[in-house]
Amino acid sequence: MVKVIFQDDYLLVLDKPPGLVVTSSETNYEKTLEDILKSDFGIKIDRGGIVHRLDKDTSGLLVVAKTAEVLEKLQAQFKERTVKKEYLTLVHGWVEKAGKIDAPILRNPGNREKFIALASQTCPPLLHSGDSRWASPCKARDAVTEYEPTNNFKFSILNFQSIFNDFNKIQMKKLERQHYGEFTLLKCFPHTGRTHQIRVHLKYIGNSVVADEKYGGRNTYRLDKRWCPRQFLHAAKLEFSHPVTGKRLIFESPLPVDLQQALGYLEKI
Repeated sequence: MVKVIFQDDYLLVLDKPPGLVVTSSETNYEKTLEDILKSDFGIKIDRGGIVHRLDKDTSGLLVVAKTAEVLEKLQAQFKERTVKKEYLTLVHGWVEKAGKIDAPILRNPGNREKFIALASQTCPPLLHSGDSRWASPCKARDAVTEYEPTNNFKFSILNFQSIFNDFNKIQMKKLERQHYGEFTLLKCFPHTGRTHQIRVHLKYIGNSVVADEKYGGRNTYRLDKRWCPRQFLHAAKLEFSHPVTGKRLIFESPLPVDLQQALGYLEKI
């Protein structure tokens, strides 16, 4: 289930499959990566040695500590932002230029399972008179993501017709007016590690991740799921210093088969 990319006496680097929750919680009853690390790998330290997390449906690279001392040192690297992370994601719309999103992130008071990005550190005005959902003072956590487009894509005519073969002419025209079928493959470089950061930031700039149920919008998600099985987000590259030897380590994970197949419906512009 979990592929080991690298291991020694101090740490593991894993390639997490989609659909696997990373850490245990009172509201989760599925077997988690934390459970696997404790039972199958014999790691008995806090959280099974997990240093950082990926969302359930995000695949890719994770580093895990085998001792409490190594865990502390790796966590310090993430806190000091010396760890470099690169994600691959397919988003809606054509992104022409590289950019940087510097927008703090706050838990959505209307839906505690979601987050929102703000234009400043302070909360927006109250939604209506007497609305007390925004705590006062209310500050979001800083969050920075850089992104770089690699290719623009669109559906081939045959694939477009095949995926939406049950749509009538009016529905097909609506998709065209909405520019559904225009996509960009991005490399994303998060400088901070906020929950859902990349997904929230890309939603913030109007380029939501393909097949993102939380942030893509209900109707768009339903369209995406016809050809993409899960949110198109993959932790493709991880670079950090070995906490004992000091050697700089770089690991890469290719795009998984399910996302490659989804990309196969598209053609480069």
